Amino acid sequence: HLVESGGGLVQVGGSLRLSCAASGRTISNYAMGWFRQAPGKEREFVAAVNWSGGRTDFASSVKGRFTISRDNAKNTLYLQMNSLKPEDAAVYYCAAKRDAISFTYSLPGLYDYWGQGTQVTVSS
Repeated sequence: HLVESGGGLVQVGGSLRLSCAASGRTISNYAMGWFRQAPGKEREFVAAVNWSGGRTDFASSVKGRFTISRDNAKNTLYLQMNSLKPEDAAVYYCAAKRDAISFTYSLPGLYDYWGQGTQVTVSS
């Protein structure tokens, strides 16, 4: 069970920190990812992290602005979003994938569990 939080309304150039809290299982055996979906668009990859946090991957559109991290002791995944742009507005989802080989994954179809999403709105 994954629950996202931290979304909201922010001005262009502002920052938000999303959290994804897991319950019912430990995330330490899972690769984790963030995806987003804007109205009328397909769900797209944002960022991913391997089970230990030592390997990360980002979509080119957010590289240098977003940071993904995880705290396995707290069973929580984070997405720090800086320098937000109007095109970052979307519903953001966290996802978990059972992982035994310490990879990151950018394809949504590879993930086993999903949260319900949190809305991010960027005003200009």
